Formats: sequence, structure tokens, C-alpha cells
Amino acid sequence: MLKYIIRRLLLMIPLLIGVSIISFVVIKFAPGDPLIYMSEDPRELYSMSQSEMELLKERLGLNKPLYVQYWNWAKEVLKGNLGRSLLSGRTVTSMIAEKLPASLTLNALVLVLSIAIALPVGVMQAVKQYSPGDYLATVLAFIGISIPSFWIALMLIYTFSVRLDWLPSGGRMSLYAGPGAWSIFVDRIAHLILPVTAMTFGSLAGKMRHQRTAMIEAFKQDYVRTARAKGLTERVVIFKHAWRNALIPIVTMLGNSLSTLVGGSYLVENLFAWPGMGRLGTEAIFARDYPVVMGVGLVSALMVMLGNLLSDILYAVVDPRIRY
Repeated sequence: MLKYIIRRLLLMIPLLIGVSIISFVVIKFAPGDPLIYMSEDPRELYSMSQSEMELLKERLGLNKPLYVQYWNWAKEVLKGNLGRSLLSGRTVTSMIAEKLPASLTLNALVLVLSIAIALPVGVMQAVKQYSPGDYLATVLAFIGISIPSFWIALMLIYTFSVRLDWLPSGGRMSLYAGPGAWSIFVDRIAHLILPVTAMTFGSLAGKMRHQRTAMIEAFKQDYVRTARAKGLTERVVIFKHAWRNALIPIVTMLGNSLSTLVGGSYLVENLFAWPGMGRLGTEAIFARDYPVVMGVGLVSALMVMLGNLLSDILYAVVDPRIRY
């Protein structure tokens, strides 16, 4: 297992290089000029002479060939330096460190809630197959698959923020939050309800269907028939024999879900003005803030690869037939 993990970690290096090259080329060839966004008044740029423009680009390193720009960026990354934002001048590392907890909080809550709801519902569907409850859950699952999260988010904002005025429509904390730790905690929970609900509803469908299918397949296995023939209670048969074996494909799916802890909420973060990695990356793309785009992309790619590795490790842990 240790050799397999080391080999996978080493394979991440060329993958990260490939992702960084593609991201660098795409953002550099995208239309737009970062100099426009750097100036408080874009009209100032048009009054600058050509030599002044070239001097500014030289100071930022934007006048060099593409491969030279990438090489200079890669050398700094190897030193642990992701560069500085062209707009704010802050280090990209500090900006990511500031936004990462918000994204992790949001996506981790969605993951935990979707697991807590989807797995019991999936087991119930398999145990009571073709019952009214099974049909209802199946219909809701298909609705969840069909409707994009951003549309659900818009409907939640319109209903609970605009029409009813029950919950805040965006942000992480209100400016008028009362003093004291409890008031701040309640205010932050209120800001989490709508984005977490929008994302959880969209992610429930796949997990429910996976759990239902895995349990139905487990019920068909010989070891379940043997357990029932021994006179074991249905509860023991379901949870000790069928469910434990049905968890194997579920664990794989959950491992893959870990890769979305950073980049799984881009649209929702922007709709709810949630100060996370998704919003940071989107704003950087529109502003052509190359260092920030590259930093966010690199961290997101690394999380995806680590999530896939963890998925494979968990698969070997729960299934003794798998050996690396």
C-alpha cells in the first residue's frame, strides 16, 4: 500500500504540470487586458504613451514570451511562492488561505448532510422496493438530477430572502450581527442555510441512487440468503450483512466527493456572495488576474487528485479483495 501511495503521489507531479500549463495558456489567450482592471480609471491607460505602457508591462513581466512567463511562475511555485495579485498586490497564498476556510466549511457541511440523508433513504428504498416511499424518493432524485443547483439557489433566494425576508440572501456574516459569540454563531448559521440547502439538494440524488442500487445488489447475494436461512432477524441481515457490503461502491463515491471540497461550489458561491475559493477564482478570471487564477486552479487540481487517491485507499480498506 505504501509503495502504491508513493507512486500515485509521484504521478501527481506531471499531472499538476500539465494542468498548470493548460490553465496558463488558456488564461493568457483569453480576451481582456489586466492593465484595465488595475487602474481605478481605465481612461488613464488610453492617455499613456506606448513607452509607458511597455514599461508597465515590463515591470509586471507581461511583455515576455509565454514560455518565459510560465517558467518564471513555475520557479516561484517550487519555492512556495504563488506570486502576487496584479490588482491588490497581496500574495496569492494569503488570499487563498483567507478564502479556503469558507469553501471548506460550506462544502464539508453539504457532504455531511448529503451522506446523513442519502444513505438511510437509499437503504429504505432498497428494503421497501417499489413502495410509495421508494417511488417518491426516486421522483425527488430525478428532480434533483434534472434541476441545476444555481436555479435552486435562485428560487431559494427569491422565496426566503426576497418574498418572505426570513434569511439573508448572501455573504458570510451580517454587518449588524449582535455582540457576543452566540449572536455571531447564529448569524453565520443563518447565512449558511440557503447555500447549503441548494447544494445539498443537488448532491442527494446521486448518493441515494447509488445506495439503493448497491443494497438491491447485496440482497441478491448468497451470503444474505444464508443469513436469512439461519434465522437471523431482518435488522441484522440488513445492517450487518447487506449494508456493510453495499458500502464498497458508496465509499468510492464519497472519496470522489472529497475532491469537490474546494471547487464544488463556484456557481453557488457567486450567487450567494459567499467569500470562498469559487468566488475568488471567478473574480480573478473576469479581472484577468493571472497569478490568482493559477493559484486557485493549482489548489483545486491538487484537491481533486488527493480526493481520487483517498477514494482508492478507502476502496482497498473496505474491500479485502483489493490489494495494491
